[in-house]
Amino acid sequence: MSMTVGLCRVWLRLPENHSLKEKRRVIKSLTARLHNKFNVAVAEVGDQDRWQIASLGITCVTTSESHAHQMMASVVAFIRNERLDAEIIDYHTEVMHALNEGPFEG
Repeated sequence: MSMTVGLCRVWLRLPENHSLKEKRRVIKSLTARLHNKFNVAVAEVGDQDRWQIASLGITCVTTSESHAHQMMASVVAFIRNERLDAEIIDYHTEVMHALNEGPFEG
């Protein structure tokens, strides 16, 4: 069985924020909601010192390339539709395939 990893980097604008403390609150809430709803891993991966810009890395592991694409599209749609305090500036999705053989295979 193959392992497929879906990766997505999302750049957000947080126009309502006026401090890093407010930014951390928004990012922490968004990270928790994405993890709980989609069972994805989320981390802030850049722009940590900018209080109105955030860069998130999001990933999922699955057995299907189409499922990985579907998961990342659902995550982006959720952010776009549910988080009115976070505007998506840009995003990039990539799917990678891991080794197909394990220690007990051929």
